[in-house]
Amino acid sequence: QVQLVESGGGLVQAGGSLRLSCAASGRTFSSYTMAWFRQSPGKERDFVAAMSWIGGNTYYADSVKDRFTISRDNAKNTAYLQMHNLKPEDTAVYYCAADQLPYSCTVTDFGSWGQGTQVTVSS
Repeated sequence: QVQLVESGGGLVQAGGSLRLSCAASGRTFSSYTMAWFRQSPGKERDFVAAMSWIGGNTYYADSVKDRFTISRDNAKNTAYLQMHNLKPEDTAVYYCAADQLPYSCTVTDFGSWGQGTQVTVSS
């Protein structure tokens, strides 16, 4: 397990950009698949993006494809989610997740979670 701390959320106008960061503790960050999920009030936690520790393959939800980019810096034990062309429907609490599996987009597959960071997009 790793400890995860997200940052970078905030209030932005539609069409704007934000970059979320997820700082991880531990010495084996490079062997963890990193993912971002988001949750709006009254809704389930949804998959946003993931980056496998195997080959650095990336995966995106259709709703964010071509607007969001997941990346990682293993030297800094940090994962990122760059978000462009934000829309009001992107408003949610964004969670970083990690686990030592090749890939998943399923909440229950991830054993480590951050506390979440709020992203609010105004119209």
